[in-house]
Amino acid sequence: MSLFRDDGIVLRTQKLGEADRIITLLTRGHGRVRAVARGVRRTKSKFGARLEPFSHVDVQFFARGSDLVGRSLPLCTQTETIAPYGNTIVTDYARYTAGTAMLETAERFTDQEGEPAVQQYLLLVGALRTLARAEHEPNLVLDAFLLRSLAVNGYAPSFRDCAKCGIHGPNRHFSVAAGGVICGDCRVPGSVVPSLEAIGLLSALLTGDWATADAAEPRHVREGSGLVSAYLHWHLERGLRSLRYVEK
Repeated sequence: MSLFRDDGIVLRTQKLGEADRIITLLTRGHGRVRAVARGVRRTKSKFGARLEPFSHVDVQFFARGSDLVGRSLPLCTQTETIAPYGNTIVTDYARYTAGTAMLETAERFTDQEGEPAVQQYLLLVGALRTLARAEHEPNLVLDAFLLRSLAVNGYAPSFRDCAKCGIHGPNRHFSVAAGGVICGDCRVPGSVVPSLEAIGLLSALLTGDWATADAAEPRHVREGSGLVSAYLHWHLERGLRSLRYVEK
């Protein structure tokens, strides 16, 4: 039996019995963790409100052994709030739906419980902080998070050089199956020809050029979001349920 602490983001919760919940968190040191929080659904619970989606928390776990992927789930024994991002995110529909898509994406990219995923964790913390502070449009924050999540998991799209032969761009055709923009010689069936502005916007979101991203026209933002969604669905092999509710 062992105690361990970690900080993490609450991804989702599930009811368990009459008063308990199963909490799914993306943690800094232990990756995705599912744990049982006893009595958090009771009105007198001391830390039930802290274990809600979007919350950034410091949690102490009690586990029977060191294997987090075993048959029994660890218990949440103590919880301290680091940042209650949900307080502001849930009050705005656009931010809430974008944030929900982020949580689902982070869970999908960390399908192995107990395996560290520090880059994904840091991306999620930064994206939720930006979303809660309303520093940029929610759709832009979401698309930036999705593109960077794809990149840290080995699926970085190319927005300049041809994804197949490497010829220097700009290249006009885009193929989700090929890995981004491709030249005319490498064009494959199903490729599209997006506007240069949409491609430039996606490149800016991937690299963190927010001055360019914030100046983008709404039609180019919508076009870019469509490309990001198609690219994400291709590599996840099935769509995100929450993405359908995001305002476009």
